[in-house]
Amino acid sequence: MTETKDGENMVERALLVGAFHEASKRDETASLLEELEELVDTLGVPVIDRMLVHTREQHARLLIGTGKADEIVARAKEQRCDVIVFDNELSPSQQRNWEKLAGLTVIDRQEVILDIFAKRAQTREARLQVELAQMEYQMPRLTRGWTHLVRQGGGIGARGEGETQLEQDKRRIRGNIDRCKRELEAVREARATQRKDRKRTPVPNAAIVGYTNSGKSSLLHRLTGADVLIEDKLFATLDTTTRKIALPNKQPLLLTDTVGFVRKLPHRLVEAFNATLEESAMSDFLIHLLDASQPEVMEFYNTTRRVLAELGADEKRTLIVFNKIDKVPDDSTLTVHRRHFPDAVFISVKTGEGIEELIARMAEMADGGALQCELRVPQSEGALLANIHRLGRILSTDYEDDAVRLTAVLPARLAESCAPYVVGRAEPASVDSLQTK
Repeated sequence: MTETKDGENMVERALLVGAFHEASKRDETASLLEELEELVDTLGVPVIDRMLVHTREQHARLLIGTGKADEIVARAKEQRCDVIVFDNELSPSQQRNWEKLAGLTVIDRQEVILDIFAKRAQTREARLQVELAQMEYQMPRLTRGWTHLVRQGGGIGARGEGETQLEQDKRRIRGNIDRCKRELEAVREARATQRKDRKRTPVPNAAIVGYTNSGKSSLLHRLTGADVLIEDKLFATLDTTTRKIALPNKQPLLLTDTVGFVRKLPHRLVEAFNATLEESAMSDFLIHLLDASQPEVMEFYNTTRRVLAELGADEKRTLIVFNKIDKVPDDSTLTVHRRHFPDAVFISVKTGEGIEELIARMAEMADGGALQCELRVPQSEGALLANIHRLGRILSTDYEDDAVRLTAVLPARLAESCAPYVVGRAEPASVDSLQTK
């Protein structure tokens, strides 16, 4: 990984490189390079220069042709850079070839994101996930660290000193990978147990998803007062936070803030963060937060949808929310967004504009699938009666001997546990009944 701490080898100056093969991809590559600069800046490494490189085909040795490669090395040395950062993914052999050619540290976007995650991880779960992703990234690159050792040998089965040390390190990392996977499996089992506990007292759950730095943690803080890190940087927080709020119709709702997505998110991070991101797949509905002030907002939207598809959460009921409307310079931009997303909510977490409408829409989503029915519940079922009063909307109550007769509007999950006591036909709840206390 790139050393960014104080020391003799401290990385102080970075040259960013984005290579593209089709002329039509130039603008997209430039946009990704700007995002890479934000990522590198998040690590505290100053970016000295950026280069867009057009190459007609991908080369196995250096990704691009030797002529372009020499130009990049010359620019890096001219600017006295310490590291070259590629927005493109480099194979282990390409990374070694570049470092041999340039005599500098050469990394790619994946390594930058992994370093950011390593710095930002706070909880044991997040640290395990980052450690697993880092080791899986490092494994094929171990050879780079042992090129200074000899590889002498003569007889059958003879191995040089370097190969022996390399194999020892590979075994050690394989062992650590297995350990991380076991510990993460324990985390997933703990999460499954927590979900079972939640289902005993069924409360709807919504996951806030979206591109990194779209304002997810700020929204959670605004709605619930949760003490979460709020910072204008990419991947400001990696740890999920869940808080309960009471909606205006008295319906409780659990809100979960999830890790942000980014274009070219390394697939190993999607896999490693599955225990965290699965909160999105297990939620009742999603709140997809978008930064209305970003020119690439549609690309950010599509990126998030692709990652959600990998998690199997792309079919979830979703409330689209455009944030930061206070930063949009003209109304025409918002008009275009409204045309594409007629059911979206437009808010500013900073000023509070649109927050009341958002809460009302969340209440509608939380009540999705609610049923109105008549129940006759034995008074001995005290826990169930308590849940009906706490989670449902009571329309009428009568007492009969050792039972309670109720007409109530129930959320779908609670209606399932009440099914044995239904005496009147269950039917979809009306809007008016959903607002009845």
